[in-house]
Amino acid sequence: MDSATQLFALFGNPVSHSMGPVMHNLAFAEKNVNAVYLAFAVRGIEKAVASIKSLGIQGVSVTIPFKEQVIPLLDRVDRLALEAGAVNTIVNRDNRLIGYNTDCQGAVEPLKRIGRIAGKKVCILGAGGAARAVAVGMQREKGVLFVANRSEKRGRALAEQVKGEFVSLEQLGSLAPDMVINTTSLGMTPDVDTSPVGGDFFKKGMVVMDIVYNPLETKMLKEAKRRGCTTIDGVSMFVCQGAAQFELFTGLKAPVDIMRKTVLENLV
Repeated sequence: MDSATQLFALFGNPVSHSMGPVMHNLAFAEKNVNAVYLAFAVRGIEKAVASIKSLGIQGVSVTIPFKEQVIPLLDRVDRLALEAGAVNTIVNRDNRLIGYNTDCQGAVEPLKRIGRIAGKKVCILGAGGAARAVAVGMQREKGVLFVANRSEKRGRALAEQVKGEFVSLEQLGSLAPDMVINTTSLGMTPDVDTSPVGGDFFKKGMVVMDIVYNPLETKMLKEAKRRGCTTIDGVSMFVCQGAAQFELFTGLKAPVDIMRKTVLENLV
């Protein structure tokens, strides 16, 4: 580090668990970028955003609980982020703060590697901020969307937004989707014995993705694999969205393999 080192940051609360710093700093080193990425546990997003310009921070990752709150504080917001209703990436371009959402891409890319999404029945479990980003990504790929959520009001609102259909948890058994994406925190450490759905829900040939990345193989993924499903772990989405952030930050191709290896090595 020297006086020319560029500063990138993570704004959220809490942030102590985040793999973002180790992932991005290794990527900077791999690409010989003179930059450092630091995590800040932010109490007020307004003052934090103001600090981007005053301190010359070049880019920021935004996480819970600020992805929605940050939108009106920016100079411009990308169309995809507006559709998702959330910003997880800020780029400082000539002192103008531009907001993006790379969570959409992070969800889409791992699924596209398995096969086409267009025309497939895609069931999204959950209706929070992560679900909205995933749903918008799936809608853009022309998936046939179904939203399942404990709160019918929130579930129906998301389904209507993405021109999908709401299904109650009780109706899930008869849905038989091609793809299932868990966007809830169920199964995350330390509650590793929980799952958003029972094992009987899974049928051979389904593609099952979990955005939870700690543990790497959640109870849901273990059960889906046992039933003959193709599974995608949460690290895949996390790394894909992080790689998209890196490319927005630097204009360079992200070292995806290095980023994934780094996250896997540092998972507790």
